[in-house]
Amino acid sequence: MGWWGNLGSLPQKGVTSYAVSANRLNPLAGVVHAAVFNTFRRTKNQIFFWAPPLLAGYYLMNWAAER
Repeated sequence: MGWWGNLGSLPQKGVTSYAVSANRLNPLAGVVHAAVFNTFRRTKNQIFFWAPPLLAGYYLMNWAAER
């Protein structure tokens, strides 16, 4: 006699086993760390595109308010 399901006959057919990959087990692993450093990197790369118009607008509004 063999083990359960294989009692000396042919192996069973149609038995399906499922597994879950590691990235599906913990989909939010490292998301906070990545968000902090990704936000810093993207801000550092874009600061020269939005800071000069922001400063120009501030000084223009300050000049108009004083005048």
